[in-house]
Amino acid sequence: MNSLNLLKKYLIDSQIFVSLMGTFFAVFFMFEQNIIKTPTIALIFITYFSGYLYTKYQNTGKLFYKILVFNIVSGIISAALILYNHNENRLLKWAVIVVLGLLYDSTFLKFFVRRIPLFKIFYVGLTWALINSWLILPEFNPEIFWISWLFITALVLPFDIRDMNSDTVVTFPQLIGVQRTKYLAYALVFVSLMISVLFLKADFAFAFYITAVFTFILIYFSENSNRESYFSFWVEGCSGLPFLLIMLRWLIN
Repeated sequence: MNSLNLLKKYLIDSQIFVSLMGTFFAVFFMFEQNIIKTPTIALIFITYFSGYLYTKYQNTGKLFYKILVFNIVSGIISAALILYNHNENRLLKWAVIVVLGLLYDSTFLKFFVRRIPLFKIFYVGLTWALINSWLILPEFNPEIFWISWLFITALVLPFDIRDMNSDTVVTFPQLIGVQRTKYLAYALVFVSLMISVLFLKADFAFAFYITAVFTFILIYFSENSNRESYFSFWVEGCSGLPFLLIMLRWLIN
């Protein structure tokens, strides 16, 4: 039990886990496009990690100022990574995504995206999709965009089921009920899977197929009464599963 508590404290609560899963999801597409670059992987992780830290700790008083300093340093490192290894165009893409993240949930703004009823799931999917299909690639890839946007949007819905009794902004479980929300998530994952089958290389499409099956199961068993770890570890882990599966397949072969 102590080991599980430590895992939760230092891996999940610290935002390292979700940042790793987001990075793994992007690297999955980088492998598929055969454009693996270590500085880009570092950039993706730093961007996710600093963004999730900002969102979680922005209302924590003195601690937030430490997070803010950390984020400023992370921003400088990210800009240096981009300018040294890429170009100004990549820096502009990264800056757009950072601004989108700030607009999502910044309490210093009078209005931010998270306050819009039902819109949160699509916006989170948008930012992840832009990283996978635009930031890390020389040119925008619409197929990777739609695969990422649909899949991540679907993964946000179980979290809305988890929070349906505490959310102050209307979400899909509150509006249409838990079961219909699951149907919506199934549909989004299915369409994402169909696009992956049509446009990804065979090994990568197969890895995404296995991921989709696992995701369907987790959506099916998503309930408001589930433990926090069900969502923050298992559901969150779905985004990193395609990369882990493709690595496993290559190791076996």
